[in-house]
Amino acid sequence: MRVLLAEDDVMIGAAVQAALRDASYAVDWVRNGTEVPVAVGCQHYDMVLLDLGLPGQDGQHVLRSLRGAGRTLPLLIITARDDLDERLRGLDGGADDYLVKPFAMAELLARMRAVVRRQNAGGAIVLSNGIVALDPTTREACVGDGGSVTLSNREFAVLHALMVRPGAILSRSDLEDRVYGWGEEVESNAIEYLIHALRRKLGMHVIQNIRGAGWMVSKRA
Repeated sequence: MRVLLAEDDVMIGAAVQAALRDASYAVDWVRNGTEVPVAVGCQHYDMVLLDLGLPGQDGQHVLRSLRGAGRTLPLLIITARDDLDERLRGLDGGADDYLVKPFAMAELLARMRAVVRRQNAGGAIVLSNGIVALDPTTREACVGDGGSVTLSNREFAVLHALMVRPGAILSRSDLEDRVYGWGEEVESNAIEYLIHALRRKLGMHVIQNIRGAGWMVSKRA
């Protein structure tokens, strides 16, 4: 999953960015409210984490602008503003959740997972196509009746990107986009190495190579 973090506090932003990367998210970080709609307009994001006290453009205004433009992507407010009126404005304005600082990173990650589940109409958090099952909470994958295999952060990110779109072919650039955030160095054969590692752990049949196009996992068996 790719996340846009809008936070002007350098210490908080760095801590959240590090925690998200440790949890296998690709993260882009902006520090000014005016940068949020620009970033959302040129890059696909699975979620926005939005501080309200942003310079340039207040977070509440950013929220109204995104929703007014028809942007329906999940959005979670993270802010020090804890009064009831502010919370109601945010939630009524279209935010999917509202988390008050200071917060534990574990709670932020849990709330993000909950927002994603609600966006999926309450569907099960475990992704499965009948061949392989992937649990985003534990980052464990299971093939058939075999035991669970724990994946590295980037192995998980690649398999998750494929599992949320079974039957779709994802190119190298598609997968790089889901694994790496702005400014992260990407080696030329990084995705191939991760695909090889996943096949070694799960079996060659789990991920199909579509010559000249990319990779895919089958639709539900």
